[in-house]
Amino acid sequence: MLPETLNSYVILSAVLFGLGFLGVLLRRNTLVIYMCLELMLVASTLALVAFSRFNGTMEGNIFVFFILTVAAAEVAVGLAIVVALFRRTQTVRVDRLDALKH
Repeated sequence: MLPETLNSYVILSAVLFGLGFLGVLLRRNTLVIYMCLELMLVASTLALVAFSRFNGTMEGNIFVFFILTVAAAEVAVGLAIVVALFRRTQTVRVDRLDALKH
């Protein structure tokens, strides 16, 4: 087994954030983009927890608590917007959503 180091957590967080960022840039499905945004949020919270653990403080964990609380509200609002757009346009593809242009 490899020892747990701060570098390994930061690298894992950077990889997850990069995957989420690429998903936001390359995907056209609104739900997949939304999941990639959530992946980016989880990657940042992982880095906060890692820094907090290796510094021996609780500040990072407290920030993560507030971030996850806001993320729960974000999920409710985001999915409501996606459902409303789907009902109006019958698609969840970003390149076909032009309802907000007019």
